[in-house]
Amino acid sequence: MFHKILIANRGEIALRINHTAQKLGIQTVGIYSEVDSQARHIRACNEAYSLGGNAPSDSYLSIEKILAIAKLSGAQAIHPGYGFLSENADFANACTKENVIFVGPPAIALQAMGSKSEAKSILQPAGVPLLPGYHGTQQDPRFLLEQAQKIGFPLMIKASAGGGGRGMRIVRSADTFLSLLESCQREALNSFANPEVLLEKYLDSPRHIEIQILADAYGNALSLFERDCSVQRRHQKVIEESPAPGMTAEMRKAMGDTAVGIARSVGYTGAGTVEFIVETDPTGHMHYYFMEMNTRLQVEHPVTEAITGLDLVEWQLRIADGEKLTLQPENIHPQGHAIEVRLCAENPQQGFLPAIGKLQVFHYPTTWSPFTPSPIRLDCGFQQGDTITAYYDSLLGKLIVHADDRPTAIRNLIRALEQIHIVGLHNNRQFLHQLLQSNSFQLAHLDTQLIEREAGFLEPEIPIELTISSALAHLLCQQPETSKPAWDLTDGWQALGLGYREILLKLENKPLLQVRFKRLNHKGYSIHYQFIATSTQSSPPVLLHSQDFVSDWYRLSENAWNIHLPKEQVRVDLYAEKNILYFFSRLGTCQMTLQDPLSLHHKAENQVSSTQTKITTPMPGKILRILVGVKDKVVVKQALAVLEAMKMEHTLVAPFSGTVESIRYHEGSQVDEGVEIIQLIPESEGPTS
Repeated sequence: MFHKILIANRGEIALRINHTAQKLGIQTVGIYSEVDSQARHIRACNEAYSLGGNAPSDSYLSIEKILAIAKLSGAQAIHPGYGFLSENADFANACTKENVIFVGPPAIALQAMGSKSEAKSILQPAGVPLLPGYHGTQQDPRFLLEQAQKIGFPLMIKASAGGGGRGMRIVRSADTFLSLLESCQREALNSFANPEVLLEKYLDSPRHIEIQILADAYGNALSLFERDCSVQRRHQKVIEESPAPGMTAEMRKAMGDTAVGIARSVGYTGAGTVEFIVETDPTGHMHYYFMEMNTRLQVEHPVTEAITGLDLVEWQLRIADGEKLTLQPENIHPQGHAIEVRLCAENPQQGFLPAIGKLQVFHYPTTWSPFTPSPIRLDCGFQQGDTITAYYDSLLGKLIVHADDRPTAIRNLIRALEQIHIVGLHNNRQFLHQLLQSNSFQLAHLDTQLIEREAGFLEPEIPIELTISSALAHLLCQQPETSKPAWDLTDGWQALGLGYREILLKLENKPLLQVRFKRLNHKGYSIHYQFIATSTQSSPPVLLHSQDFVSDWYRLSENAWNIHLPKEQVRVDLYAEKNILYFFSRLGTCQMTLQDPLSLHHKAENQVSSTQTKITTPMPGKILRILVGVKDKVVVKQALAVLEAMKMEHTLVAPFSGTVESIRYHEGSQVDEGVEIIQLIPESEGPTS
């Protein structure tokens, strides 16, 4: 076995590989960009070297720098993880030339399967089922439009060298084909250094099922069963599970045999995944079509490890070291059910826009097992205090639960998510919590449109009593270091014994509330609340409690409040940052802002006119395209500019119809978050003189 390997990646996958290497007694070499100089994977490795730069092209995609570090450190092999150079045939060839072993398939297999177009050209004569499409090398836009019209709409444009949901566009009519083609090619070039695309017939509601395979250099190969990855947003996976619900033994064998046959046909070695689109006909029969082969370890490999008890990274290393695959298919059976969710820094209520910021709070039980099959496993590359930047993707970590059956796995995963607290940036924790409880997921009605079909869970209902009671608990005990109750402190809380305090609460994505806390002759507080004028909703004053709140309603333990609502007891974990309160409970989460009533009106007046005309960047990035000119007339939702950030393209659109007053930046500009790049004048106002 190797005595030292270099891990050519970052974050949770670098930690995952390091975990297995250390278990096997292998020394590890880490690499890092400037922004990752304090990252967890650097401290975990035995030694680490700086790549310099921050952009992937200057760091984790630099073949020359990585090989130089491998030679300097004496690493015998390089494990590429996933993403970056993991499917790059040039990198595999360069490793071979430098007598460094590439932990992955040979370059010839990477070339054959790394291009979706080439893979399908190879597999079509062998009878592998494919969707109708164009997989050739001719890339002239007009020619591709002709091919698209032959295939028919809707269809999908895909980057031939793509992966991870990038470089994909759905086209529903011929008049949008050329603009979407240009966008797809541009993203493919930026992400994969290859603008070539293929065209395929688009199925509106298919399932996405993939087969995990292992193969050695001696012709041995086997299937390690399937994973259902149908639950997706923006063509990227959100939930993965194994076994796939509804999978029959016959279908599993057919798909497994096809996947193993594909691997053998290109001389594949190591771990890989063959992905299929699956369609169910009106009679209930399932039909599968080859989509692509991922010639690397997958983000979702932990669910396979959970149901098989195998360490896929260990087998990658053993196969790369020349060992034979000794696993016998008849001795491997799926045990129980495993589900993985991807925790991401993104805003589900803004189209899953990636988010950046500091993890001011990142709490989860330290008893969960990292990187190994276990009932609850969290593979995570970050810790509290880390900053999520715009240079890399939005994945924070992966939460995996393994149980005897699917319903139990879902219940345990929901409970596990409730124990994760994230403060400091937008994230999808609560979205995942609601998604797991949606009807379609609970009933295993899985397809790639599940999220769109059940979009209602994007805004979960949180009991108003919970938010108000939590705020009161915070206000009553703002000084936990003293044993005195808040009304005995000289902070102006009460006046003449029967005073009241009035505050404004702003709930995220909810109307403002006016809340009055009134003392009831030393016996407790009554709470009166009503929606203020910004909402058409209203509620009469409600007496929630008439006894001593502190002793009867609130108990503080482990920095969390146990709050007794009228019907049940709820534990609420509260984090406060200045005037913003963050609440976590099993009934949901919320963020509230305590606002000064005297300054609210003044601020609102100043914000209306200044923000409505500015088109600003949602995060740092690079301006790829400016799609309008000064004095152009635009309509609501018209595309104005394209920003590249966190390995994705983001289109900025007009919030209203109007005229372009000014353009502040040009194409190619690097911009910070919140920068105004275009100013619009609403139609009713007209351009300024």
